[in-house]
Amino acid sequence: MTPSKINFSEKFSKLSADDYSVRIIAKMNDYEFKIVKFKGEFVWHSHDDTDETFIILEGKMLMHFRDKIVEINSGEMIVIPKGIEHKPTSKEGYKAILIEPEGTSNTGDAESSEATISKIEWI
Repeated sequence: MTPSKINFSEKFSKLSADDYSVRIIAKMNDYEFKIVKFKGEFVWHSHDDTDETFIILEGKMLMHFRDKIVEINSGEMIVIPKGIEHKPTSKEGYKAILIEPEGTSNTGDAESSEATISKIEWI
């Protein structure tokens, strides 16, 4: 693999106009770096075997947990520990970098959800 830079703006410009879009942009060891564009309410889910990291580049996300809600704004990040049930939401929408192990389901233990993507593509 030849080292090359990745321009986030250029990658985001290739996403669909839908309220939810996610694509892989890089891989490091067994971890995938994904760009995510989201607006609305996602599904409650957890990842039993892995943590996941959201880095918000634009907009605002509310990360719902069963006992609290955490607001994550542009320039901030949150690490969701494995096994913790969570639900991202955003009225205005956000763009983020998501870091998680290769092959991690976007809906974790809620794999039968309408939001489940069977194979996340590269962009």
